[in-house]
Amino acid sequence: MTQPILYGAAYSVYVRAARMALAEKGVGYRLIEVDVFAPNGPPTEHLSRQPFGKIPAFEHAGFRVYETGAITRYIDEAFDGPALQPSDPRSRARMTQAISILDGHVYPDLVWGLYVERVEAPRLGRAPDEARIARLLPKAETTLAALSALSDGPWLAAPGPTLADFHAAPMFDLFVCTPEGQAMLLRHPRMADWWRAVSARPSFSATATV
Repeated sequence: MTQPILYGAAYSVYVRAARMALAEKGVGYRLIEVDVFAPNGPPTEHLSRQPFGKIPAFEHAGFRVYETGAITRYIDEAFDGPALQPSDPRSRARMTQAISILDGHVYPDLVWGLYVERVEAPRLGRAPDEARIARLLPKAETTLAALSALSDGPWLAAPGPTLADFHAAPMFDLFVCTPEGQAMLLRHPRMADWWRAVSARPSFSATATV
């Protein structure tokens, strides 16, 4: 079998989501590091794979695809292993809904917002923007409540783990680095149960960067 190639940076939450999907399927792959924040911008050769200069991009047996949701769906459908998408239409719709919530709200608010201000800003010698954090916290509460309401079980969208869970885990790994994130998770018991379950997966520890 031709070994797939994942282009990106190990620290990226979206690259890690793809890596978790590959690990869950038991697929070996090559990770080729790409620095999209280089002084001169993304490497020219990467723009031929991803015209917007983002990560990850993916290649398998001459087939190229980018955008994490497309990559992880391809991984699930192109390789043997446990199914990572529900078979019934309602659970599948919930999975897609969860991924949309993650991209539209969790990533910009909980990662680029709360995590960057509370953790990355001090690391870079800048004081956190407390006013921005205060504005983000009510939005974060709404987001966790919305995710909690998607399923009755320990997983986000279905009785078993799906691509939504592996899309979410890298983002929440950063969110819980903040004291606000830790406290908020405790106020949403279903999300706390989900976090314990997903963070115990071998694919989670295998893709950790620290």
